[in-house]
Amino acid sequence: MDVKITNQDNKTLVVLDGRLDTTNADRFQQDVNPLMQMEHPDIDIDCSGMSYTSSQGLRIFLMLQKSVLAHGGKMVMRNMNPQVKEVFDITGFSNIITIL
Repeated sequence: MDVKITNQDNKTLVVLDGRLDTTNADRFQQDVNPLMQMEHPDIDIDCSGMSYTSSQGLRIFLMLQKSVLAHGGKMVMRNMNPQVKEVFDITGFSNIITIL
């Protein structure tokens, strides 16, 4: 999975491309760890290139969401393909994380 993180106009854009699974979940967590330290984060995650997420990926998204809320921020996930969205729906993560 490729992860690109950029900042512009007080917003953090995270662009995901590929599969998020057990082989790269640790790397993904390392990539997003700095986002968990931000005060009042405004994080926009573009999932248009993400083709799959495992339970480890879901765990990282949940940790990120909890951190964002604890630091008074907001997080939105966008452009999720139907297969990945179904995983979020089935697990109830669609009720926890804002998905546009």
